[in-house]
Amino acid sequence: MSTHSGTDASRLRSIARRAMLERGLLPDFSEAVMTQTSAAVAMRHESNTAIRDLRGLLWASIDNDDSRDLDQLSVSQPAADGAVQILVAIADVDALVKRGSAIDGHAEANTTSVYTAAQIFPMLPEKLSTDLTSLGEGQDRLAIVIEMLVGTDGAITKSDVYRAVVCNRSKLAYNATARWLEGDAPAPSGITAVAGLDEQLRAQDRAAQSMRALRHQHGALSLETIETRAVFDGDVLADLRPDEPNRAKQLIENLMIAANGVTAKYLDAKGLPTLRRMLRSPERWQRIVDLAAESGERLPAAPSGLALEEFLASRRRADVARFPDLSLSVVKLLGRGEYVVRLPGESAAGHFGLAVQDYTHSTAPNRRFPDLITQRLLKAAIAGEAMPYSTEQLQALARHCTEQEDNATKVERQVRKSAAALLLESRIGQRFEGMVTGASGKGTWVRISHPAVEGKIVNGAEGLDVGDRVHVKLVRTNVERGFIDFVRETTR
Repeated sequence: MSTHSGTDASRLRSIARRAMLERGLLPDFSEAVMTQTSAAVAMRHESNTAIRDLRGLLWASIDNDDSRDLDQLSVSQPAADGAVQILVAIADVDALVKRGSAIDGHAEANTTSVYTAAQIFPMLPEKLSTDLTSLGEGQDRLAIVIEMLVGTDGAITKSDVYRAVVCNRSKLAYNATARWLEGDAPAPSGITAVAGLDEQLRAQDRAAQSMRALRHQHGALSLETIETRAVFDGDVLADLRPDEPNRAKQLIENLMIAANGVTAKYLDAKGLPTLRRMLRSPERWQRIVDLAAESGERLPAAPSGLALEEFLASRRRADVARFPDLSLSVVKLLGRGEYVVRLPGESAAGHFGLAVQDYTHSTAPNRRFPDLITQRLLKAAIAGEAMPYSTEQLQALARHCTEQEDNATKVERQVRKSAAALLLESRIGQRFEGMVTGASGKGTWVRISHPAVEGKIVNGAEGLDVGDRVHVKLVRTNVERGFIDFVRETTR
């Protein structure tokens, strides 16, 4: 039993705020930001031939059950020869968040919303992100539309980008929609209430699955890591529950990957630079080769996404229960993504994990500043106007966004570790089976499964590397610092 004062929720909120400040992130909005936000009103949709009226289409959003900052909608329409036209609408956040404003300054400082187990620190004030710039159900909103013609083989044969007014007909949730798509439950009321929505959602799902299959043929990686979310019983932390993948999440993920690719190509064709999202070939490829060898399989000496994907698919079939452990090891060894500026005509590395050459972030402008930057570039390209940022400004922003994303990830991880330490406070001395998730000069880390938390091996880590399975005993926790310490135990 904890002897610390305050509820679990209040302790974690305090830790989260401290972590934000230590990492150079702003936990609060300034008075100037709040003053501008209070004055903000919904954009009027005046007649403009450059802005199409697409409110008559069956747009719908699919997101987490409790999400209110809705960045994207999608809709499908049948086309010739079995193809399908997919439209993705992205909230026009730039319409209300003007460059150089106090609100924009806060967004640029943090560059992302920070999602911790204790609380969310949104990039934009909630009056905007969950209302005026959110694609809320029943609301007419300005948007950037990415239009794609998807063939039966998953290839995008034609695309366009333009501005439009849209209206969300139905706010759907991942879990209920996934159960329906997978045939495990009837359609949720949000689907049955809108005539024709079920048909075109299934068409979106088929297109998304075909696009996904095509990417995997080219070496996109089938990774399935365990992400946890804090579950509270009142103010008491009750569990860290895995957030399971499902068919509806796959649908949105694959449509967004495709939309981001179209966006990058559109800007390139217009002669504008792009803020690309890149994941380089893994520096620790040899360790991935070693992991495959431990499973009796071989990978080539040089990095190959296609060979790695074949290995991952094989291991998933062979041992589905432990596949998330292998996925986590591979994710750690792949390294982090980064933002880079690509000038028109330049060659640049793509995204190793997604097996795409052209990729940017454009589909979440309420939550990520790089997406808002890209949106401003898109609007300039559509209107034929001058580029809103110089190349030097974009390069500085790319570095800044990469750094702040890393800081935000560290804050999220810090609070997640503190929540895990809080959950394990009463279990000192217990033994667990785990998998090594990190090994460097800074130490060796292990993840246990129940609950799914990570800690440091403070004794007996010699000779261990990422992917090794070990038995450990919990010897110490420190909630404030997020420390969970294990010692390695030898099996008898």
